[in-house]
Amino acid sequence: MPIDAINLEVLKASLSGIVQEMQNSLFRTGFSTIVRESQDASCALMNAKGDVVAQHVVLPLHIGAFPACTAAVIDVFGDSIAQGDAFIINHPYYGGSPHAPDIAVITPAFVGGERFGFCGSIAHKSDIGGPVPGSCSGQAREIFNEGLHLPAVRYQSAYRTNSDIERLIGANSRTPELVLGDIRGQLGADRLGEKRLGELVAKFGKRDILACFDRLLEMSEGKLKAAIAEWDDGRFEAERFVDDDGVDLEQPVRIHVVIEKRADELHFDFSGSADETKGPANIRPPLVQAACAYALISLVDPNMYVSSGLIRGFTMTARDGSVLNPRKVRADGSGSRSIILGGRNTYTGKGYVQYEIIAGGAGARAGKDGASGITVNQSNAKIAPVEIIESEFPTRLTRFELIVDSGGAGEFRGGLGIRREYLNLADARFSIRSMKHLIPPNGCAGGGDGRRGDLWINPDSRAAKRLPTRYADYPLRAGDIFRLDTPGGGGHGDALARDAERVLADVREGLVSREAAERDYGVVLEPAAHSWVIDRTATQARRAQLRREKAKR
Repeated sequence: MPIDAINLEVLKASLSGIVQEMQNSLFRTGFSTIVRESQDASCALMNAKGDVVAQHVVLPLHIGAFPACTAAVIDVFGDSIAQGDAFIINHPYYGGSPHAPDIAVITPAFVGGERFGFCGSIAHKSDIGGPVPGSCSGQAREIFNEGLHLPAVRYQSAYRTNSDIERLIGANSRTPELVLGDIRGQLGADRLGEKRLGELVAKFGKRDILACFDRLLEMSEGKLKAAIAEWDDGRFEAERFVDDDGVDLEQPVRIHVVIEKRADELHFDFSGSADETKGPANIRPPLVQAACAYALISLVDPNMYVSSGLIRGFTMTARDGSVLNPRKVRADGSGSRSIILGGRNTYTGKGYVQYEIIAGGAGARAGKDGASGITVNQSNAKIAPVEIIESEFPTRLTRFELIVDSGGAGEFRGGLGIRREYLNLADARFSIRSMKHLIPPNGCAGGGDGRRGDLWINPDSRAAKRLPTRYADYPLRAGDIFRLDTPGGGGHGDALARDAERVLADVREGLVSREAAERDYGVVLEPAAHSWVIDRTATQARRAQLRREKAKR
């Protein structure tokens, strides 16, 4: 018997609310800054088959990771799954974690002795072993370089923790208190989800909620397909490049897609992408699916209800042996820009791992400038506050600012990248995984490229050293400075069509220099009362000159 429309909407909101409450619990109880401050974690509710029926999106890639991890638990433990169980998994191949530091905690939810669904959380861990602090080597050649790998294992039975599992994880981490604390926080969030689901069943009944699960999957798929049906049929092709894989330096890695659309069917074909790489640039198909789903959510409705039904709304091909479907057991690359430092804390004497996700500039779009200093969309994590970093780690931030002129010029300007500069107070080992230090963020519709990223050790000194996009285990000394510049977003449209008043406002706000205003936008400014004003005659002449020069190219 179908569920009525009113109860469906009430249950839909309730399920979303449960996931948000789970996530709030996880973020409040997080031990590490990567969970507590950057919020590199997310929660979800799954049905008895492992399909996501509710996920309040924090990390979009987890749309694909949750079903894959839950499917591994079901496959291994099957009918032996019991109330009070909890399972841990972080293996990219035996499960679906984006990479090994992303540990999933999955718990079953039972109603009347029958398995009703699952609660899950996935959170990045500060360190689970491997050759470099933070476990995210920018030069990893196999997944084992990312530390301890757990297939689906039973973490709790009858609500009692398997202490052997905890001792095993703790013994493989440079920061065991943080890792185990975060895992316990994940377990607490899952148990909260179980409790809230039980309360929901008591209020609405098992039949209605199971009907709601099915209907939500159908609605997500149906809404996506209805939107696709309104688009023009055709074949569309695009590509982008990752700077390199961290091993074969300055060898760009091609990501190529052909999209074919007919009626309400959409197919993504990534067969033209590069072969699998030696270094950590490979990712698995569940994450490619999730990336496609995220792009479609952005196009159709950013507030769309998230469930596994979205994955059913399109098809995808990722060539076996390619960077998006590697055969070999290689490391998955981090989808965001991250820096990792590890050493011994001068305050506590204990080992520490400082793991941060750093922002860049967003690309402009038709009608709107790109936002400045945001995170990469697929990671969606926050920049840790200066006060937290300085209070918990032996470092001082000497600069944290937007980079002038880093946004690509256009009728709509790209967002600015940021400069984050650190004074290291103790010896440490430094690793980075970044992108677009060689290949700039592309402009579109005639807009200019954004500024590339950069990384320097002891900049502005005779001993200055530039590091590549991905690097592992650089020895930093006390007193060393490292500076990370993140890329700016590409511009959209002809820069000479940008309203001169908007260019003036950008200069006054320190986003664009006076020189770039004239060079890129053809807007000539002159000083006036501690500010700038537009020289209209000179601007008209300069823009006419730039248009003539552009026509000759």
